[in-house]
Amino acid sequence: MAEVRQANTWREELSSLVEDTGITIGVSSLPPFNESKSTMAGASVLKSDHETEPPESLKEQVTGFLKSWCEMLLELGRGCRDILQQTVVTEDSFIVQKLGGPVAKVSGRLRFLNEFLPEDRDPIHAWPIIFFVFILALSALNLNAHDRLVPPVKKVRAHPPSASRIQLPDGRHLAYRDVGVAADKARFSFIAPHSFLSSRLAGIPGVQASLLEEFGVRLVTYDLPGFGESDPHPSRNLNSSAFDMLHLADAVGINDKFWVLGYSSGSMHAWAALRYVPHKIAGAAMVAPMINPYESSMTKEEMRSIWGEWLPKRKLMYYLARRLPKLLSLFYHQSFLSGKHGRIDKQMSLSLGRKDEILTEGRTFEDFWHRDVEESIRQGNTKPFIEEAVLHVSSWGFCLADLQVQRKCYTSGIFPWLRSLYSQAECELAGFLGPIHIWQGMDDQAVPSAMMDHISRVLPGAIIHKLPNEGHFSYFFFCDECHRQIFSTLFGSPQGPLDQGMDKGEIPSEVDMEEQSLATDSTKN
Repeated sequence: MAEVRQANTWREELSSLVEDTGITIGVSSLPPFNESKSTMAGASVLKSDHETEPPESLKEQVTGFLKSWCEMLLELGRGCRDILQQTVVTEDSFIVQKLGGPVAKVSGRLRFLNEFLPEDRDPIHAWPIIFFVFILALSALNLNAHDRLVPPVKKVRAHPPSASRIQLPDGRHLAYRDVGVAADKARFSFIAPHSFLSSRLAGIPGVQASLLEEFGVRLVTYDLPGFGESDPHPSRNLNSSAFDMLHLADAVGINDKFWVLGYSSGSMHAWAALRYVPHKIAGAAMVAPMINPYESSMTKEEMRSIWGEWLPKRKLMYYLARRLPKLLSLFYHQSFLSGKHGRIDKQMSLSLGRKDEILTEGRTFEDFWHRDVEESIRQGNTKPFIEEAVLHVSSWGFCLADLQVQRKCYTSGIFPWLRSLYSQAECELAGFLGPIHIWQGMDDQAVPSAMMDHISRVLPGAIIHKLPNEGHFSYFFFCDECHRQIFSTLFGSPQGPLDQGMDKGEIPSEVDMEEQSLATDSTKN
């Protein structure tokens, strides 16, 4: 009892020390604290916050990124401006001391332009903006003008088949084109193999039908194997090319001898005809003829002169054709097999002379070239083009010196040797016995004049007509006077087509051809 009273006395003493405010705190009225409930409530609040704010899209992120970069660039520009103002534009700087006076004079004279500005615009800030906008507008106008000057790229078009075809003894079909006088009235017949990236449509580009009629000429052109509408050859070479020409002549009714016409790289097929079927060839007309750039009979000076005039890309094409021909497919797919037309000098890796540039920029040449290329790549296969490139740089199986007329005597063996002891040895003329005419432009960048030097050295019987200021295309393409000079040189005076029952036209004699050649050269000069 005494302890209880002591406790009460202690409490009474403590309460007497504190002033009574009259406020009573009801502890029992507060609910007990529940930790789990508070955690759940906090989670629900966070969850509701996330639900109210949708995730940021990629567009908003990119926009924010660009805004940040623009702000950084703006601050960078302001910093550069402050640096310039503190270093370059100060009165003590070298630039202000040298240019301050002249600029002040010019600005004083142009101060009247400030009257055209709004009153609330500071000229120091307004004129740089006006000048900048003026430069932008001028650049836009120049760009639009340039776009109008550059012609649009033309796409390669497909054409329906239109060629006449014959079947060769091996089952292949050869597409050809026959123009000029009829077979029974032809005084002279031409067969013309085409050049690289060309077709039977080429022939003599732009030759007039009236000119063919006047000289009684029949012109037969054909697609090489794999080109145009001709079937590919599984293993073609120059020998097979010559016999394709022979079978074509028989199939189209050329019973007598015919002339071969070779232009540029197509001349290697004409050379092959002179070598392998000379008994059917009346003569050869070559315009800017190509030879094998790796011909072993060329001297070092000739080879150096020939290779020195070609563009690096053309040299690369020849190297790849000789060493790595499969890589040519990549280049062909990027140029003429890309489905788009291009300039002839770009697709053929050529440099053009002055007359060639003028000719190739004309609409007539462009339309002809595009149509010829479209026919050439009709089959869309790189193999025939690779084969043609490889044939050009590989061994032809003969050299041009073999075509030179020479007496060949058979003295090998015991019996011919014994016979030669008491009689004259049997001899016969070897080589090509007919005339060979070559026209070469002196400004030709595709077939260097050094090639003609080599031909004249190994084939002195060939008649070479050098054409000053003429290029690779200018003398042969769309030149009526040039075509007439070629026919006059080959056939003399025009005699028209044959009448029924008349004999074929005779080949002019060497004296007549020399006289006509001199007359033609004097007319040209």
